[in-house]
Amino acid sequence: MNSAIKQLFKLGFPWQTEDPFLFCVYHLDHFPKGNGEMGPVGSLEGRNLGNDFIGKDGWRMYHGTTIPGFPAHPHRGFETITVVNKGFCDHSDSLGAAGRFGEGDVQWMTAGNGVQHSEMFPLLHTETENTLELFQIWLNLPQKSKLVDPHFKMLWHEDIPIINLEEGTVKVIAGDFNEQKAPDPAPDSWAAEPDHNVAVWNIHINANGTIRLPRSSSDTIRTIYFYEGDTLAIAGELVKPDHGIQVDASQDIALTAGAKNAHILVLQGKPIGEPVAKYGPFVMNTNEELQKSMDEFRLTQFGGWPWRHPDNVHDADRGRFAKYPDGTVVEK
Repeated sequence: MNSAIKQLFKLGFPWQTEDPFLFCVYHLDHFPKGNGEMGPVGSLEGRNLGNDFIGKDGWRMYHGTTIPGFPAHPHRGFETITVVNKGFCDHSDSLGAAGRFGEGDVQWMTAGNGVQHSEMFPLLHTETENTLELFQIWLNLPQKSKLVDPHFKMLWHEDIPIINLEEGTVKVIAGDFNEQKAPDPAPDSWAAEPDHNVAVWNIHINANGTIRLPRSSSDTIRTIYFYEGDTLAIAGELVKPDHGIQVDASQDIALTAGAKNAHILVLQGKPIGEPVAKYGPFVMNTNEELQKSMDEFRLTQFGGWPWRHPDNVHDADRGRFAKYPDGTVVEK
């Protein structure tokens, strides 16, 4: 293994991450046509509804029972970054906020002191298949920000820079790439401070093409996730798809695709360097804080659930939109 590569590992479900990231999962579902009620056409027989992660016929229902997705569930102490490359996600939360986003949009949500939300995947197309491709990334919050007020913002795809290079493209979701800066993250995020070097890049490299990652500081942890293609040469070393590669961020590293286009996600940032106490959707610094968080959720439900159904979806003919807790609505 050359000096640029610090660690090589097989990608699981979810993907292995490093501080300041807690979790990353890649969803690729080739859903069938919609049934007119935003669920899949055909029988759901043979699926463990409510916990369907098998990937039968190339798609999953997840925790949904009629519409795929994740009905109401709580979070506290970290942030979710949801990148929807294909398909759509319907968001609803305990603050009364809601939205439909997809086809390149990103939602950045700070759970902070506690929020419930649902993430459902409506199958809007009834004449064609409904492909869903998304990443969900969990970015930790430092102790000083664990209990900030919840916040969410939309990074609409029209506002996210996509750098067109001669041999591929770089979508700059967080941080900057060759002086091209992403939209601002949520205000209390670890990523809001430029010195923390947080970056999220979705990179497509043309077959036989090369893209170079710019140098960062030596105390930045940079991980490359190679999720589609045939081979990827990293500083001259050949890697197969479905692998993660932690590299030396202080080096200018060349990534070269093989005979097929290579798709990669890059996560990087300076570590927060604090203890992590994690139990499901709660991430604190100590076990005592975890217990207190669970007790508070049992008592308050983090504000309760203002929607009729835990798997709330929006009208099928509704376009992309965001409704914020203060009542502001943005239509796209």
